[in-house]
Amino acid sequence: MTSSERVVVVGFGPVAARFIDVLEPSLAYGAVQLTVIGSEPEAAYNRVLVADVGVGRTSPSAIALSDAARLASLGAEVLLGSGVRRIDRARRQVQLDDGTVRPYDRLVLCTGARPVIPYLAGLNPDPLHPTLPAGVTALRDLADARSLRSVVERRGDVVILGGGILGLEAASAAAEEGARVTVVHHGDYPLARSIDDGGGRVLASALRSQGVRLVSGAKAVALEHSDGGAFTALRLDDGRLVSGDLLVLSCGVRPRVELAEGAGLPVDTGILVGHSLQAHHDEHIYAIGDCAEVRCTSVGCADCQGNTAPSGLIGPGWKQAEWLAEAFAGALGADAAGPSGSVEPLGSDFSSTGARYVEAALPPVLMLKARGLDAVVAGDVSADPWAAQEDGTAVALWADPQQGSYAKMVTRGGVLQGLVCVGLPRAAAELVLLFESGAVLPADRSALLRLDGAEAAAAPSSLAADPAGIVCRCAGVSRGSIEQAAVVGCSSVAEVSASTRAGTGCGGCHSDIRAIIEQHFEHHPASV
Repeated sequence: MTSSERVVVVGFGPVAARFIDVLEPSLAYGAVQLTVIGSEPEAAYNRVLVADVGVGRTSPSAIALSDAARLASLGAEVLLGSGVRRIDRARRQVQLDDGTVRPYDRLVLCTGARPVIPYLAGLNPDPLHPTLPAGVTALRDLADARSLRSVVERRGDVVILGGGILGLEAASAAAEEGARVTVVHHGDYPLARSIDDGGGRVLASALRSQGVRLVSGAKAVALEHSDGGAFTALRLDDGRLVSGDLLVLSCGVRPRVELAEGAGLPVDTGILVGHSLQAHHDEHIYAIGDCAEVRCTSVGCADCQGNTAPSGLIGPGWKQAEWLAEAFAGALGADAAGPSGSVEPLGSDFSSTGARYVEAALPPVLMLKARGLDAVVAGDVSADPWAAQEDGTAVALWADPQQGSYAKMVTRGGVLQGLVCVGLPRAAAELVLLFESGAVLPADRSALLRLDGAEAAAAPSSLAADPAGIVCRCAGVSRGSIEQAAVVGCSSVAEVSASTRAGTGCGGCHSDIRAIIEQHFEHHPASV
């Protein structure tokens, strides 16, 4: 890299925002000329919390992750509401939809993922350029949130197609705010591809107790419209109609790779990048987040074993963003800038230094977090508790369907291989910690279940006692960091989030952050 590198970032979502945050000192030093191109009219915000905006629990300003005006004051060019038509790799420039071009020395693709639009009669069949009818939304942006809000405010009928995490969280929230909610999904119960039978049935029962209607084992085939073209009902293959004022499509996402593919870059599920997060065969282009698939070209590379496809989770994307921004800054030598702001570049591309980004080996942990409803699934939970296991696998089960509680622990040699937890949030937090650390479970598995009992306050979990225990998995923030933020005066979740980034991802740790803050000020009331 050379001094004052022209860095162009395509996409302005949460991953791009994190990359820019970490690169900001290099921008301030003048080591980088930064251009950020975002297709939405707003700067980056936490897309995971769009449903909370849609039901009125939070505001767009509260989920904002970046300030376009501040970036501009630092010298960045921020183009909102702009799309990129093509990448000209030969000239190293991107052409915008308005025909103008922006040259680059380093191009960072943060194009993210697009919602999967199912093939239903009455929907636009082009998945790359979907034009959804009135009354249909994928709940991906703030405009979608406004559509949901208008229905929830009048306590209308919301139909959600798909039984995944985001759809279920939206369903639970909308129902609690007074809307009539129906979830239509393929499986026998929600999260059928991930959860086991017992956990799925308890989860379904818990959702029904919150007022969510479930239409299970269903296949949607068409939309019904009013004379004005607005959605009125979802037609199933057995002829049934599920009527509603709004249809929310929650059918998953796919990486946005068409821009890279059009430029001749290799893609599979995502844009193929190596362990420097450089695109294959182009040392000037990088990809991070939901659009990136880490796979090097070395045959038999140990770091490439397993599934390298994008996870769809915000945490891994943030880790990529931080790694790449730090690598950029290191190659620019920005950390060696003196008081005058002069930069002494290293004069070499960081990818030649041997630095490698390696994906985490552990499988992802799926977390459903809603008021009064918690579900966590991780690892392989397919083991039959009643069948003999020759490899030493053991299964412990607990179920109290009437109370909405369920736990399944699959172990081998006492170490967790998979877990399901519904309605037991403290036990779930402890099990996730044990799962990720590879620690041996206590011989009496029921000790973990007691964390959610009446005596829980007198028996804190190891997560609660360990300053190094991770509280916010998305941002990788420990309990100790949150406690330190409280020490210096942060007295709310919002203040801790601003200081540490904890809670800026899926939001599932907000109650844990709040509890840590309360514990601190209970013991140190003079600091309030």
